[in-house]
Amino acid sequence: MPTTSKTLFRGAASATSATLYTTPSSTTSVITNIVVTNTTVSPQTFTLVMGGTTLADTVTVGNNDSTIIDLKQVLTATQTITGLASSTSVNFHIAGIEIV
Repeated sequence: MPTTSKTLFRGAASATSATLYTTPSSTTSVITNIVVTNTTVSPQTFTLVMGGTTLADTVTVGNNDSTIIDLKQVLTATQTITGLASSTSVNFHIAGIEIV
């Protein structure tokens, strides 16, 4: 089974829930790290849902700070990661491995 380490998502958050990553068909993904950055001068919040289960619910990230989530979470084909934040100045960086 070939495995590929990759950036699964890197970008700004939306104020409404949006799909950040979908595991491709015939693939298993292992999410290894999520970094949430806040580039504003005031605290912001974020929510992440992985495979239909809430991973982080309205978690605060301090001004000009980051929250690092180190995990090893498996997602099967077509499962998603969705997220939102209180500001589009919050960025999500999601890394993992795809196994085909």
